[in-house]
Amino acid sequence: MTYRAPVQEMAFALRHVAGLDAVLAKTVIEGGAEIAPEDAVAILEEAGRFANNVLAPLNRAGDRHGTLFSDGAVTTPPGWREAYRAFVAGGWNGVRAAPEQGGQGLPHLIAAACTELWNGANLAFGIGPLLTAGGIEALAAHGSDALKTGYLHKIVSGEWTATMNLTEPQAGSDLSTLRTRAEPSGDGRYRITGSKIYISYGEHDLTDNICHLVLARLKDAPAGTRGISLFLVPKVLPDGSRNDLRCSGVEHKLGIHASPTCSMAFGDGGGAIGWLIGEENRGLACMFTMMNAARLNVGLQGVGVAEAATQKALDYARERRQGRAPGAPEPVSAIAAHADVQRMLLTMKAYTSAARGLCYLTAQALDAAQGPDGKTAHDRASLLTPVAKAFSTDIANEVAALGLQVHGGMGFVEETGAAQFLRDARILAIYEGTNGIQAIDLVTRKLPLNGGATVGAQIAAIRRVAEALLKDGHPGFGHAAPRLREGISSLDRATGFLLKALGSNRPQDALPGATPYLRLFGLVQGAACLARAGLASSAALKAGETDPAHAARIALARFFAENLLPAASGLEQAILTGGSFADDPAFALAG
Repeated sequence: MTYRAPVQEMAFALRHVAGLDAVLAKTVIEGGAEIAPEDAVAILEEAGRFANNVLAPLNRAGDRHGTLFSDGAVTTPPGWREAYRAFVAGGWNGVRAAPEQGGQGLPHLIAAACTELWNGANLAFGIGPLLTAGGIEALAAHGSDALKTGYLHKIVSGEWTATMNLTEPQAGSDLSTLRTRAEPSGDGRYRITGSKIYISYGEHDLTDNICHLVLARLKDAPAGTRGISLFLVPKVLPDGSRNDLRCSGVEHKLGIHASPTCSMAFGDGGGAIGWLIGEENRGLACMFTMMNAARLNVGLQGVGVAEAATQKALDYARERRQGRAPGAPEPVSAIAAHADVQRMLLTMKAYTSAARGLCYLTAQALDAAQGPDGKTAHDRASLLTPVAKAFSTDIANEVAALGLQVHGGMGFVEETGAAQFLRDARILAIYEGTNGIQAIDLVTRKLPLNGGATVGAQIAAIRRVAEALLKDGHPGFGHAAPRLREGISSLDRATGFLLKALGSNRPQDALPGATPYLRLFGLVQGAACLARAGLASSAALKAGETDPAHAARIALARFFAENLLPAASGLEQAILTGGSFADDPAFALAG
C-alpha cells in the first residue's frame, strides 16, 4: 500500500470547516482572474496526483537509503533530484508567493492543503520546500529591493532553495546565548563567522545554490535576543565564487533519514559574506515571519503523517485475519471487525481529521488577515498557530503509535513500514519550537491578546457550533452536542483561571497548566471542526444527497465528542489544581 491523497476529505474540510468559498471570493490572482471552488479542487487533484505518483514511491526507499556525506558534499537518495525538478517544473514551489515574485498568489488555505499532501506522501522530501516557503515569506516581508531582485525570484522558482539557521550547540530554544558573529565590511556587506547545527537541507545536490538565512550578533549589539540580526548568506556569491561556508557533517537520526540535517560552519577563511535582512538588531522579528509560517506548516506535516499512518493501519486491519469477532459469520475475522481495533482506527481517523480542520482554520485566519478585518483575523491566527502546531504534531505521534499497535508484532518489524511513520513523526513535536514552548507562548502571549477578547471570541465561535449541533437533530450525532458543550465549559473556566493568574502577575500558577491547556484547546476546537463537517453533511443528506461519506463524517464527529472529548474535564482539573507542584518543596525530592 502506498499513500493515497485524500482529496475529497480535504476539499470538504476546506469548504465546510474553513470557509474556502468565502476566501476565494476575495482572492484575485494574476491578470485579475478569480478562482472558483472547482478550480481549487482541480489544483488539489493535480497536487494529489504528484504526491501519489512521484513523492510517495520514494518515501520508503529514501528512508532505507538516507543521505550520503563526503568531503562536505551531500548526496540525496536516488530519485530525489528528478522529483525536485518535477516539483518546481509544476510550479508547486511558488504556490503562495505573489505573482510579481514569480509565484501563483494562491491563498494560504490552498497552500496549506498542498503542504499536507507533500508531507503525507514523503515527509523527508517535504521539509525542504517547507523551509524554502518560510524563506520566501521572510525575504518578501523584510528584504531590501536589491535582495529581492537578486534572490527572491530564484527562490520562488525553486532554482535555489532557502534554509533557516538558528540553532547552535549552546543555543537551542534559548537564542539569547547565540554566538555567531557578524562584522560590517564597509561595502554594505557583512562577514559571518560561527557554527550552526540541525540545519535541514543545509547542503544538498538538488540546486546549485542554497540561500541560508542566518541569525548572528553584531559586535556592539545589545545582550540577549534584542541584539540579534538576520542575514542572507548564499552558498554561491553573485560573481559565481563559493562563499566561505561549508557543511561540516550530517546527523544520523531516528527518522526522516532522507532529509539532510546538517552542521554548518561559517567563516573558516575569514568570514562568509552576507547581506542584512531588515534592520540591525531586529533579526528575531524578521525570523519570526519565517518561523510563524513554518509552525503552521509543521502542524500540517503532522496531519500528513497521521493520515498516511491511518491509511496504512486501516488497509492492514482489513486484510489481516485473526480471531472471531462477536456475531461474525466466518470462523476467522479481519481484525478490523474487532471492537478494540475499531476503537484504535476511529481514534486515528478522528484525531487526524480534527487536526486537519484546526490547521485549515489557522490558514483561513491568515487569509482573512489580508482583508478589511485584518487585525482581528491576524490576532486569531496568532492564537491558533501554537495550537495548530503542537496539537497536530502531538496527535501525529499518537496516531503513528496506534498504527504500529494495529499492526501488532508486524508493526515492530521495519519491513511493514508502520514503524517509519512513528520514527518520522517524533521530530515534529520538537523542531520549530518544542510543543512545550508552543504551550507557553499560547498561555503567556496569545491568551492576553486584546485583554482576552481574542480567545473569548474564539470560544464564542465554538459555542455557536455546539448550538447548531443541538438544533440539527440528526440522530447520528448521538450525545455530541452535550459533550461539546461540556468541553466548551471546561475550556472557558480554564481560560478564565489562566487569564486571572496572568493578570495578577502569578505566572507560577499559569505555567504548570500550559501544556494541559493547549491540549484542552486543541480537543475542543478539533471537536468543533468535526461538528462543522458533520453539520454540513447532515444538511446535504437532508437535501437528498446519498454520498456515504456524509454519514461517515457525522459518525466521526460523534465518536470524537463521546470518546475523546471527555478528557477535557480532566485537563481542566489539571490546570486549575495541578500547578501546586511548581512551588511544593516535596516535589524537589522526586528526582
